[in-house]
Amino acid sequence: MQKKTKQELQEMEKRALKAEKQRDDALDKVKELQHQFYETAVRLEEEQGKNLKLRAQINRDYENSSIPSSKTLRKKKITNSREKTGRKPGGQPGHKGHCRKKQEPTRPAILLPPPEIVLEDNSFKKTSKTIIKQRVGIRMLLDVTEYHADVYYSSQTGERVHAPFPAGVIDDVNYDGSIRAFLFLLNNDCCTSIDKSRQFLSGLTGGKLNISKGMVSRLSREFALKTEAERRAAYADMLLSPVMHTDCTNGRENGKGCQIYVCATPDGKALYFAREKKGHEGVKDTVTEDYQGILVHDHDRTFYNYGTDHQECLAHVLRYLKGSMDNEPDRTWNKDMHSLVQEMIHFRNGLQPSEELDPCKVSEFEERYRKILETARKEYENVPANDYYRDGYNLFLRIEKYMQNHLLFLHDLRVPATNNEAERLLRNYKRKQAQAVTFR
Repeated sequence: MQKKTKQELQEMEKRALKAEKQRDDALDKVKELQHQFYETAVRLEEEQGKNLKLRAQINRDYENSSIPSSKTLRKKKITNSREKTGRKPGGQPGHKGHCRKKQEPTRPAILLPPPEIVLEDNSFKKTSKTIIKQRVGIRMLLDVTEYHADVYYSSQTGERVHAPFPAGVIDDVNYDGSIRAFLFLLNNDCCTSIDKSRQFLSGLTGGKLNISKGMVSRLSREFALKTEAERRAAYADMLLSPVMHTDCTNGRENGKGCQIYVCATPDGKALYFAREKKGHEGVKDTVTEDYQGILVHDHDRTFYNYGTDHQECLAHVLRYLKGSMDNEPDRTWNKDMHSLVQEMIHFRNGLQPSEELDPCKVSEFEERYRKILETARKEYENVPANDYYRDGYNLFLRIEKYMQNHLLFLHDLRVPATNNEAERLLRNYKRKQAQAVTFR
């Protein structure tokens, strides 16, 4: 019985050792599977981050980033939210029409003869009412003034003299300011190419005027030289403005890349400056360098070193918030901030020039602004920003740090909420660049 019991114990020991070995093998396998799962989860999270980054890049357009609408590959259909009324198009009954403005006649009025029925029937009597209608047209006339100067010869000295010609009459054929101004405005303001400007003027004059390319190309330099005094006066006036817009964009000068700075005041004065680089070297010798008022710009931190106060363009902030809403749909702060910024701009635009800002309303906006920032901080603490898409988190840090510069327009009625004035002026330049490619 002892021998049998000993054999059973040995068998049980073998079974126990085998079970322990199986358990250890199973634990090792579980540990290996856990390690593989962790690696897979890390790779999955990394790929999701890359996917989010790529989707954010693909979905970037003029609505959620600073990309201009002309550079957007996906053309969005503009929705029409108007409801059909069932009325016919055009002026409605009871609405006072806007008639065409009558012009001052350039030739004697033409009196139309009475109709034949009036001549045949004596019962028709002339009334005091006269119906007046105009037909307006334009004519392109070639105005040529020819000067003759007799030449006198001295038999004693051999000198030849003649009467002096008027100022500007130097060559055998000279073009006056009307032709130069026409070509300059057509080429620059209307963004028409040099060839098209020449062809248009040649067509208007029946092929009599064929201006050379070189002359049209030199008009910009000639205009710049002749307007130096006006530009200096505009520079001085802009320094006295309490608010000034400023912005820059890339351009090309003589085939090389450059930066185009624009400085503009709300009353319409604007000056452009071409610079080789951005930053402080680009601001040098522009109106911004000497300006001591409130600057409105697009969060270019270089501009914070100039002026006395700053207002950031909220149109850019709205677009960046839209991008955060598209790429971080699970967060709520971006939607709340987008609605608040729209509400603040609408409130400000609804004020009349004679009205004053309500301090209670402004304080309410600021308090809501701070609460949304607190919400954003908690959301990013609970779920940190993805390593491959941090635009939303960076935007949160930016609007928290520059809160005063985002809400300055609520404290000063002179300050606009956007930098659209400078944006529109730079858009004119970009249209011209698309036609000219590079400037000389």
